[in-house]
Amino acid sequence: MNIKNTYIPISRNVPGVFYQPKTISAKAQVAVLVMHSDENYLNFPACTELSKRGYSVLCANVAKSQSSMEQKMLNVKSAIEYLQNRSDIKKILLLGHSGGATLMTAYQTIAENGVKSVQGTDKMIHISDAVNNMPAADGVILLDANWGNGPMTLFSLDPAVKTEGNGVNLDSRYDLYSSKNGFTTNGAHYSKEFKQQYLTAQRERYNKLVTDAENRVQAIEKGKGNYVDDEPFIVTAGAQMLFNNKLYPQDVSLLSHTKEKWTLLHADGSETTQVIHSVRLPLNLKSNTSSINGVLVTTAKNFLSRVGIRVTPDYNITEDGVTGIDWRSNITSPIGNIEGVHRPLLLMGMTGSWEYLASEAIYQHANNSKDKTLAFVEGATHMFTPNKQAEKTQGEFGDTMKTLFDYVDHWISQDGRFIR
Repeated sequence: MNIKNTYIPISRNVPGVFYQPKTISAKAQVAVLVMHSDENYLNFPACTELSKRGYSVLCANVAKSQSSMEQKMLNVKSAIEYLQNRSDIKKILLLGHSGGATLMTAYQTIAENGVKSVQGTDKMIHISDAVNNMPAADGVILLDANWGNGPMTLFSLDPAVKTEGNGVNLDSRYDLYSSKNGFTTNGAHYSKEFKQQYLTAQRERYNKLVTDAENRVQAIEKGKGNYVDDEPFIVTAGAQMLFNNKLYPQDVSLLSHTKEKWTLLHADGSETTQVIHSVRLPLNLKSNTSSINGVLVTTAKNFLSRVGIRVTPDYNITEDGVTGIDWRSNITSPIGNIEGVHRPLLLMGMTGSWEYLASEAIYQHANNSKDKTLAFVEGATHMFTPNKQAEKTQGEFGDTMKTLFDYVDHWISQDGRFIR
């Protein structure tokens, strides 16, 4: 592969790998910064895929997944400053995938508008002035962004949990895996009544967790906490992982199509404009609530900082979206964060994934970006490979990785957007 990569210790807390094509062109003056809010992304597909198309790519880690969102944004700042200090880099783009979209949009909205834009009594937590005066990137790319670290935690919660810290003693009224509620071993189609009671109970449990965390933080601030600085906070079935998401992975009629018509990229290189339908198959056909692997282990302050968001009584998950979440109540969702982004924006959803529909919601909230693009890759999974299990004929979805990154390449380089 015609790529060279170099380990870069960006700061004490931020390890990175810098990818560059061996043959340098004007594209190499554009650097793409790739970071996730929690995971190791030093060798994420975008690192090599964009580099082999001519771009410089810095793939960096936030180092500590349990760090606050403020610290993670400061780590993004360190990575951007590293790129700014390189004489061979002229433009910097942020790339967020999945939960990385939360981090990158939180950073960009504060960098463009200042920290006061996310402060106020209507916000769930106070963002301090420590993250003020951060340099803004020249554009943002979000690939199969999810609904946000806060909403994804909400979606993962099992309302059947009766007592926090116990994943065995469950309320059978909220059993996703009961045939009387609409479940089969091939998936589910839940009744309207069951979905309503399930989502109501899910919202109530989530809001109670938020209240509990807020109470513990208030106690700490008054000198009445169990510790002087923070407290452990354990959430049964609270890890926002694929295997832990509930309701819509089992019932694929939910979050199954877009509200409007958008560009769909096909395997043969053609494009159509249409309502975009998911091709995903049912997942998570057994409960993980009783497993410790699904437990969210965090602290009271970090729970609010990383996954807290306001959920209202009209909370609902439908065929074409999610309602009842105050997207701007915290910086834990790209849907609220994107309202403060003015720079060019590319959003791409993968129709073979369980998260693809968030891209439309983010796009529709990006009211201040005058240069914004939304497209979907037919049959691509969350990690950009073809969803072979969903193919009706072998090879139907083609090389989805190539389809995706060819489009990203075209968007970056077209019409002098970043390369002149």
